[in-house]
Amino acid sequence: MRAFLAFLVILLAGAGAAVYASAFIVHQNEQALVLEFGKPKRVVAVPGLNWKLPLVETVDIFDKRILDLDTQAQEITASDQKRLIVDAFARFKIVDPLKFYQTLRFEGAVRSRLGPIVESALRRALGAATFQDLVKDKREALMKRIAANVNEEGRDFGLEVVDVRIKRADLPEQNQKSVFDRMRAERQREASEFRAQGTGEANRIKATADREVTIIKAEATRKGEEMRGQGEAERNRIFAEAFGRDPDFFGFYRSMQAYEQGLKPGDTRLVISPDSDFFRYFSDPHGAGTAPPKPQ
Repeated sequence: MRAFLAFLVILLAGAGAAVYASAFIVHQNEQALVLEFGKPKRVVAVPGLNWKLPLVETVDIFDKRILDLDTQAQEITASDQKRLIVDAFARFKIVDPLKFYQTLRFEGAVRSRLGPIVESALRRALGAATFQDLVKDKREALMKRIAANVNEEGRDFGLEVVDVRIKRADLPEQNQKSVFDRMRAERQREASEFRAQGTGEANRIKATADREVTIIKAEATRKGEEMRGQGEAERNRIFAEAFGRDPDFFGFYRSMQAYEQGLKPGDTRLVISPDSDFFRYFSDPHGAGTAPPKPQ
């Protein structure tokens, strides 16, 4: 009885070991390649519990997620002869486990095989572009072109390259100062051009304003002179009319004006004869009297 129990335990243990050796689980983020004596037999891409022949079949598990590949920083000469230090990375996933196993076998081999392809595609694409294309104008288009080129070669390894991105694109340290000085000189030149344009526009506006002011002043002066002339003409007409009505009063009025202008307060000196007609109203208020006698 004891021997039977021992045999039963051994049988159950062997059966458990056989079941354990025959079962394998593929998780949601994994895919498996079943090998028979080292030769690929089938691909298991559906997650779940699967079976294999123990001792005869083995299983290699590969990741289904998107993986990252960092490349070495390299110096690239752009089409405008600017040297750049470019540091990039690629994102890929394994889409054909059988081809991947036949060409690379292990995920660790991706760096040594796919890395040079990414670096070569970077050199080809960036070597045909300018520095401004890379940092500003055509960066997105360049990245898509590089990813397409790398993906075309990556299919031979059972890989799909999802994206290629540049982490850093800098000038070599010895070139940064000269490029900075050139950029500063270019900005100063543009600023000088803008300043000259602004000065020219200001001078044009000022000249236009000065011309308009001169025209307005001349027009105002002309109108003022016309109005003054009209006023003086009207005044002369009134004087003439008044002189025609009472010549004596007009003569008296004009003499009073002459006295007011000629005999102002202060040091007034006149060199004139006392019996001059200028003083006719001094001896006679009516202006008809005789002039004062001459001194002996």
